[in-house]
Amino acid sequence: MTSRPTIGVLALQGDVAEHLRVLDTLDVHTAKVISPDQLDTVDGLVLPGGESTTMSKLAVRYGLLEPLRKRVRAGMPAYGTCAGMIMLADRVEGAVEGQETVGGIDMTVRRNAFGRQTESFEAPVDIDGLDGAPFDALFIRAPWVERTGPEVTVLGSVPGPDGAGRIVAVRQGGLMATSFHPELTGDARIHRLFVDLVKGHA
Repeated sequence: MTSRPTIGVLALQGDVAEHLRVLDTLDVHTAKVISPDQLDTVDGLVLPGGESTTMSKLAVRYGLLEPLRKRVRAGMPAYGTCAGMIMLADRVEGAVEGQETVGGIDMTVRRNAFGRQTESFEAPVDIDGLDGAPFDALFIRAPWVERTGPEVTVLGSVPGPDGAGRIVAVRQGGLMATSFHPELTGDARIHRLFVDLVKGHA
């Protein structure tokens, strides 16, 4: 791989421009991905926050769901935020009937686990692999991870509404996911972690 990989952002719905803005500061080429042909041109992919059921339906409509699954199974690095975390989950609790995912991370994710839009919040999260202070994470209608398989590394947790620790950041091989929105914080450290993962995955 060249020293400047191409990282795509799945541009069906959600925080596409915000992710592109962060990635453009990190010495990579960027591309919007809304077709299988565009997917073929990228070395890694960000699946943004948004609405997971809408994203799933649009992926089917644009003929992207199976190509996405194929690329992920073949080892393409991918990073999902919020709805993107749900898209990368092998299993979803609270899924709408017929909702499909790309899968790839051996985890069960609960949709809207932290509550509705009005219950959005910020919290500092210690992220494994990040230097410096805890990441000031923004949670908006966020999922959390209920269970993980043996290949999944937990990168970060926060207290849930009941006080129990809830998993909000994971990695499995070349796949990463967070239940919060780093693209809205002005802190590029998690995107940089993903860029390093893409560069090292060749």
